[in-house]
Amino acid sequence: MSTTLSKYERNLSATIHASTFSKYFVPFGNFIFPLILWMANKNQNEFVDYNGKQALNFQISLLLYTLCIGIIGVPFFIGFFPDIFDGNYWSLNQLDHLNDFSFRIDGDNFHFGSWIWPVGIVGLLKFALTIINVVYSILATIRTNEGERFEYPLTIKFIK
Repeated sequence: MSTTLSKYERNLSATIHASTFSKYFVPFGNFIFPLILWMANKNQNEFVDYNGKQALNFQISLLLYTLCIGIIGVPFFIGFFPDIFDGNYWSLNQLDHLNDFSFRIDGDNFHFGSWIWPVGIVGLLKFALTIINVVYSILATIRTNEGERFEYPLTIKFIK
């Protein structure tokens, strides 16, 4: 397929995929820049149209997955927030026990175990989505620059 594609089409498609990294510099840049590039060129080149749809669908899918992961983590934070304000966690009157140099963990006052595992799992899932985003965006940029059609995994087809 690379013989029928011009260098312009391949470079523009690779630029669309690479522009998803702009989210690290501009809020929602992973949607804005690929959308601008795709909308400006979708009627002229079928290869650019296909890659623009792929990049946007993947970014929208990752946003949806991130929101679902965040919604799963909210009940654990809500369950922990009332305990912050009861005065037992962050009060200054508990600092007097630091003078006796005895380090002990009291199991009755150690409430972190009830929420640290779910929050840790949510954090690991979000980290995994970030790694998936970086790896597959790089792969898509390289493959489309070579003239191949690239299809992202875990993608919901919002734009057809």
